[in-house]
Order: sequence, then C-alpha cells, then structure tokens
Amino acid sequence: MTNPTGLPEHSRDGKARAAALARLSFEDVTPTAVVEFVSRGRCLFVGEEARALDAARRADPGLSCTVAVTVRALPATAVVDGIAVVRAGRPTLRGALGDFEASLGAESGATTVGALLSPPVDRFDLVVDLCDPPLLQQAMPPLGYYAPRDAAELEAVLAVLPDMRGEFEKPKFFDYDPDICAHGRSGKRGCTRCIDACPAEAIVSIGERIQVNPYLCQGGGGCATACPTGAITYAYPQAADLLGILRQALQAYRDGGGAAPAVLFHDEASREAVFGELASMPERVIPVPVEEVGSVGMDTWLTLLAYGADAVVVATADRTPAQLVEAAQDQLVTTRAILCGMGFDEGCVRLVNVEQAAAARAALAALPTGPARPPATFVAPSDKRGRLRLALQHLYAYAPAPRRSIPLQAGAPFGEVKVDAQACTLCMSCVSSCPTHALQDGRGLPQLNFREWSCVQCGLCERTCPETAITLNPRFLYDLEVREKPRLLHEEQPLCCVSCGKPFATRSMLDVLEKKLAGHWMFQTEESRRRLLMCEDCRVRDMFSAQHRAGRPGPGTGA
Repeated sequence: MTNPTGLPEHSRDGKARAAALARLSFEDVTPTAVVEFVSRGRCLFVGEEARALDAARRADPGLSCTVAVTVRALPATAVVDGIAVVRAGRPTLRGALGDFEASLGAESGATTVGALLSPPVDRFDLVVDLCDPPLLQQAMPPLGYYAPRDAAELEAVLAVLPDMRGEFEKPKFFDYDPDICAHGRSGKRGCTRCIDACPAEAIVSIGERIQVNPYLCQGGGGCATACPTGAITYAYPQAADLLGILRQALQAYRDGGGAAPAVLFHDEASREAVFGELASMPERVIPVPVEEVGSVGMDTWLTLLAYGADAVVVATADRTPAQLVEAAQDQLVTTRAILCGMGFDEGCVRLVNVEQAAAARAALAALPTGPARPPATFVAPSDKRGRLRLALQHLYAYAPAPRRSIPLQAGAPFGEVKVDAQACTLCMSCVSSCPTHALQDGRGLPQLNFREWSCVQCGLCERTCPETAITLNPRFLYDLEVREKPRLLHEEQPLCCVSCGKPFATRSMLDVLEKKLAGHWMFQTEESRRRLLMCEDCRVRDMFSAQHRAGRPGPGTGA
C-alpha cells in the first residue's frame, strides 16, 4: 500500500507518516508580495561570432535578436542575415529578466551594446551567454539569463526562449527590517553573513545597512538563516507559518501511532533523489518540501526538536549552491554544540547530500531516537530570537545531561562581551553602536550593563570602542535567568562639576581627555583646563564670563 507521494506504508510508522503528509497544506499561509517582470523578447546572444550568430539564426523568429561578439573587429556594427551584430569586445552584464544592460569599456567611460545599435536599445530582456568563462558567475543567476554549457543545453534554451515573453511574477522571498540589522553602526562594519550567504549576489552593502535586489533574489534563503538578529526573514512561507504546519503534521504522526519522527527537508534540487533512490528510507522519516533548503536553519531545526521530532535532516544535492551549504554547515556546527551541551545526540540534526545515495541511505538509517520528552505546545513567534528562546527553553527542561555553559566557535551568534575595566572610560560608544541593545548605559549613572541573550556577536562594539577595551567571547549560557537578566560590566564613581556639583562624567574619561588635549592651544591656561572639570552648561557660562571680563563680545552676540 502506498500514499500519493509514492512512499511505502508497510509499518505503523509508514501509516502515521501518510497521515502527517496529508496535513502538509501550504495554502493558508501569510501571503508575500510579488515582483513583476516585463519581457518583450529582445534577446542578446554573447560569444564567439560564428557560434553566437548561428544560435541567433535558429532562435524563434518572434524574438528580436542581437549578437555581441567578444572580440573587437571591424566593422564594429553590422547586420548579418537580418541580425544586428556588435563587435566591440567582451561586455560586463548586470540586471534581470526584462532589464539587462551589457556595458563596454571602463566604468568611467562605458557605453553599452544597446547604444551602438540603430536604433539604440536601452535594455535587453533575455541573454544567452555562450562565453567561456560565462559573463556571470553567481550560483543562482538572474531570471532571463542562460549560459548553456553544450549543444544539448543550448537547444533546450532555444526551445524555452519564446515562452519568456510577456508579463511574469515571482514571490518576493524576503522581508528586511533595517532597525535591527547588525551590518554597521557609527561608520563601522559589523555583520556580513547575509552578503556572504547569498548565491544570487543580490545583497550589497550601502553603508550601515544592506540592500536586497528583489529582481536578483532567487529565494535561496541563506541570508535569513544566517542573519543573527532576524533583520532578514524568509517570506515564502514565513518561518512561523511553516512551523505551525509542521507542528500539526507531527501531531498527526503521533496520533497515527508513529514513533520517533524525523523531518527531512527537500527542494527541487533534491526531490528526485528523495522520492527515487531514497524512497525506501525508514518510514519514520517525513519528507517536507520547501522552496530552497537554505531557507530553514537553526531556529527551525531546534523548534522541530522541541515539537517532538527526534531528528531533522536537510537534503542537499550536487547543484545546491555552495554558499547555501556553507551557511548551513556554520549553523550546524553551532546547533550541534548547543545540543551536545544539553546531552542530546549531535546526529539528531544533519545535512545529507541525497545524490550520494549509499551514504544518504546509511545516514537516514542511523538517525538517533529519543530521549523521550513531551512535545512543546507553544506557537512559534514571528521573530527568530523568540523562536530560539522558546525552543531551547523547552529542550533544556528535558535535557539528559545539561551543562551551565559551553564555548562556541568564532562567529557563532551567541556569547558575551568582556570589558577591560582598566581601559574602559564609559564613553558609551559601544552602547550607541549596539544594534540589539545588548549593551546599555546606567540610565544616568556611569555604568555599562549587558544582556547576553540579546548579543549576536556582530563585533560592532569591539570595533567602535576607542580604547580597545572590548573583546567578544562566543559561548552559549543555558541558565535562562542569567542569560536574560542585565548584568553590570563596568562602573565608576561619577565626576561632579566643580561649579554646580552635577554629575557629568567619570574620572577615567577626564584623564583620557586631558592626555589628548595636553598640547592643544585652547587648553594651555589653568582657567581653560579647569573648564574640563565642568558640565557642559557651566563650561559655556564660564567661557562667556571670561570673554566679558576680557572686554570681548561672546560668541553669537553679533558684535
């Protein structure tokens, strides 16, 4: 007996799996915005002249074709068999479906392939890249771009090009909240995880924030799983919606009498192997489709373990972009360390290349079970750190061998900030640069406070500190109360104004100022140096008084 997925149901686990799969409905999820494209069929073939021209001749006659030859030759422009040919050298390419620009020459004096045509063309809708190496190198190239490697792939591209005219939509795969982004503050660079993880090269730095090009984004999801704060979230579907569906599926599995469920995430790249050579996988393994396996990360894995899954597997394939695999591996190292620190088997979360069939079958057969624990009942919050908090709190309550804390690898998104009290002047530069408010001032007192759970180890405080008094210590602290309660890192007695008595600074801050201003012409008299011991209000009043005594007009008097 089999279910509609073709997976066997020989055991009670198999029948329970069928019940779980029947609950995997993604229809009632939060809708995402769409990205719209318009293509009129203007197609640019780029490469060696004979090959590119031959491909353009064989293209659908409804397309408007141009050939860009990668070797400069005369005449620079020509019309061959009704096809415009531009012989101006290898161009650089940017854009996406309906909006490709092929530039020629240096950036400062660049022209475009389209500008050399008669009449000129602003943009191309489609690009067939026959260059070696290709013009674009990203693992997930933009829609409308094709780089066939051989004759068979070229024929397939020529067959699909006619269908790439018209109006198209794709989901906007991401949401971005710049207010909690840890990319930069105070002119310093912090976290770049999303940029490093994007296989479409759709994310760039724009100063203290990042910018995601929705036309280039292909929904790889590595940005969202790598983001430590949740500033970038995956929206197709949202993580909270996906986890809500899977919570119901795991409940259906348990209600059907199944034991020790394991969730296997797969996408288009891995689907064929999952339902082909791996279809005989243990019947407790529940395959779950996602747009891209890179879109599920640590918060999803740990929440599923809290919901009662005994194991979580991410199915990769040979063509899964390397950036997504690397981002997942980084998350896996951190996740396994945290699980081991509670006494769980690290093998309960795995990445498996399902196209290596023998090794994949062995890995799925060896997935651990237990220890037995009641499934969590919380509804997954919309924020990433909230999901992690609830999942870890539940798992720790039933941990076989809990520890107080564990060290983590450099770059992990958990840890503490350490402060050299001898160097710190409590200038609060670190507080102003902290994107998550893990570092806080003393609310009027000369204190530096720290909330560990909020720290994502972005390094902005360390880079911003003018006294190099801050170092990071990646670790995971399991004690919920200590982890979430603010604690004092450094404090000093306040320095009071010698004029009005108001607290306004610290002794160490004043010492630093005196050293830096020792040779400054404005602070060479005893009177001017005494102003350093005044608050900002008294300092201004004293300057006016000194100018009045000297018979000079004060600043801003108009005299």
